[in-house]
Order: sequence, then C-alpha cells, then structure tokens
Amino acid sequence: MIVATRSSPLARWQAEAVASRLKSQGIEVEFLLVATEGDKDRTRQIQDMAGEGVFVKEVQIAVLEGRADIAVHSAKDLRSRPTNGLNLVGFLERGDPRDALIGNQLDRIPEGGVIATGSARRRVQLVNLRPDLKFVGLRGNIKTRIEIAQGTDVDAVVVAKAALDRLGISDLADQVFESDQMVPQVGQGAIAIECRDDNRETIGLISSIVDKLTGTCVMAERSYLAELGGGCELPVGAYAYNVGDLLCLETVLASLDGSTVLRTKHEGEDPITLGAQTAQELLASGGYNLLAKGGDTS
Repeated sequence: MIVATRSSPLARWQAEAVASRLKSQGIEVEFLLVATEGDKDRTRQIQDMAGEGVFVKEVQIAVLEGRADIAVHSAKDLRSRPTNGLNLVGFLERGDPRDALIGNQLDRIPEGGVIATGSARRRVQLVNLRPDLKFVGLRGNIKTRIEIAQGTDVDAVVVAKAALDRLGISDLADQVFESDQMVPQVGQGAIAIECRDDNRETIGLISSIVDKLTGTCVMAERSYLAELGGGCELPVGAYAYNVGDLLCLETVLASLDGSTVLRTKHEGEDPITLGAQTAQELLASGGYNLLAKGGDTS
C-alpha cells in the first residue's frame, strides 16, 4: 500500500504510525512524500489560510490520481466539508489535543510580553486570559518554533502538545492549557486517513485499524465547524470527549480582535446532531453578528 504524506518530521511520524498498524496486518507499505501549498508558501500566516486545505490538497490529489492508495493528515488540517472522490475512513487513537507554551508559563510572562503564534484561535483565547499580551506571527515546523521560543525576541511560543509528544520532546512544554482555558482546534491531536471512495478493499482494511471513539469525537467537532460554514474565517475551536454514555462538546467562536468570545459546552448522543445544534446555538447568541461583520466588532 502506498501512503501519501507531507515530508515534515511530524507528518512522517504520523504516516509511520499508520504504516505500523498496516504492517501488523501483513501489508507492505511504501511512502509518497508530497509538498503542499502550505509547505511552499511560508509568507502567509496560518489564520489567513484557514479553511483552504493548504496542507492537505496535494496529498489528496496524489490519492485521487492513483499515485497513492491512502492519504495521512493531521485531522486539524482538513477542510470542514468532505472532498469529492475521497472517503474520510477514520482516525487513529487521538493524542493529547491541548495547546502548550514553550519558553515560559503564562503567569510568568511580564506585562506586555510577546507570544508567537500564527493561530487566531490561540491568540484570542490568550487575550481573554491576559489582555496585556502582544503577539507576532509564527510559521515553520516544530524545530523552528523551538528555536524561536529559545531566542530573545519573544517570551513564549504556542504549539500543539501532541506534536511535542510524538517527537519525544514533551519535556519542553512549560505549560499545557486545559480545554476550559483554550479550546483546541477541531481535530487537534488526531491522525486522519483518507482513500478513494470507490476503493472498497482499502476502505475495509483501514476501517480495521481506526479508533471508533476518536472518530465519533472528531465528527462532532467537524459537524460544528461545518455548520458554522466551511469558509468561516473567525477564530473557531471545538473539543469533544466522552462523559459516561454521552459526548461532551466544548466550543468557542470569537471576533478576530478577541473582544467577543462565545463559549458553549453541551452533551448529546449523536455527534453530527450535537455539533450542528451547538453551532446553531452559538450563531443565535451572537455568532451571526460576528460572521456578518467578518469578526470586526467596531
């Protein structure tokens, strides 16, 4: 089986995690390394690329064109709507979905301190915790982000805790945010697997290695995002997890300047319904105004 993936160390780790499960089923695996638009374009910030699938499109095309059998992605990079011709078969067991600071703890950053992040979602939630903070953009792989955090130009850098764990450097995290402080990005910590929707044999093989609970949780988050609108450019976050027999979904929707931050927490049984109804409630409680203004609250 040929596995298409980006070539970064983290993307390779994720592809290897999928490959190890396939090999345990007696399947030989080869890798097709793909450069995506997001890898090539180092000038735009992540928030300006939101919803465009710039870290997945070329990997998906490799599968659609038959150059690879499956595509492996960070689930958070996927667009909210399905891609024509592809089947999002499922996800491996989710890693830590939380965000982490490298370089400093939040309460030890001096007043007016500087945090580097390319994510509007992270920025507005940090502003909600520390209105005095200043921010600069951030691009690059984990190695680059660590180097920036260890420099003198910023007080801290925000990264995904799962990325640190998977690269064996989780000890570099100075602080890990709980979801009630910073709601994670949709799908954060999960590894997604896609194949052609007409490839029934491959769908069957992949279905045997994916984690059903992770799939249920991520589908609730993706349903929330899809209901807001696939082109939503506002800071958005969602995190679903099990509470007994129910799913709990924590969400956030904010203005770009962080002056308005809408949060909800709901429980339900069906992930698609839970995500959609949660989005509808947030929209009715002020989200429509934010979308109409494009996040501008002036």
